[in-house]
Parts: sequence; C-alpha cells; structure tokens
Amino acid sequence: MAALVAGVPNATIRKWASRGKLTRYGRAAQVRYDLRELLEFVTKRHG
Repeated sequence: MAALVAGVPNATIRKWASRGKLTRYGRAAQVRYDLRELLEFVTKRHG
C-alpha cells in the first residue's frame, strides 16, 4: 500500500526505510509505514 500511495516500487519503500528516511513498524511480513510520514517525505522529495 505504501508503494502505491507514493507511486514507487515496493523495493524503493524498503530502500528508503533501510536508509532511515522512513520509519518501519513491525517485523518481516507484517511491516507497516506511517502514511503521514510517507506523504511528508514524498512531498518534500518532489518539491
């Protein structure tokens, strides 16, 4: 869902999280992301 909202592939969301740009909640198959944090990051990234 996070990738769909951000308009990027799933791998990009995982990469952003591993680089500390997004907070990852949960473990393994139950990973979740904060939608507000994601939208804020994407908005800042695209100007």
